[in-house]
Amino acid sequence: MARRSSVNYLDRLYASLPYLLPITAAVGFGAFLFLQFPPLVFAFIPIFSVNQILSISIIDFISIRFVVWFCVFIFVVRSYKVNHFTRFNAMQALLLDIIVALVGAVVQLLEIILGRLAFFPFMLQIIASVTFLGITAAFLYSVFQCVRGKYAEMPVISDVAYYQVR
Repeated sequence: MARRSSVNYLDRLYASLPYLLPITAAVGFGAFLFLQFPPLVFAFIPIFSVNQILSISIIDFISIRFVVWFCVFIFVVRSYKVNHFTRFNAMQALLLDIIVALVGAVVQLLEIILGRLAFFPFMLQIIASVTFLGITAAFLYSVFQCVRGKYAEMPVISDVAYYQVR
């Protein structure tokens, strides 16, 4: 993807911050891996702290995560005053967060349908572990690319994000 404008160090920082939303949402899916590999917990201690802050409920069903998500969408992604690099990465982070939410909804639906079957816990463990590892890999790759000042290209997600921030 061609560069739209120059990317300074502050833009790189701002572009990497929205990626905290999907990684904090996906950290709950890593419970199986955290039990199997206890040292892995130490790498995610800051993420657990941010997740606790984002999970604070403002009103019954509205949490800080919900407010932050809409603020990022309205004030960053939809604002043409913000650098394209920051807007693109913010939209990509929001799309990753949507993927985590959709996987969570599918898991809850599968629990209702298949919850009593013997293989369901194993299937749940696979879905949760793949989701956690995939979002963690996307987080690390995206933040690394942001620090380098380059666009993080992920196959379908980048295309959708690019169309949203033209």
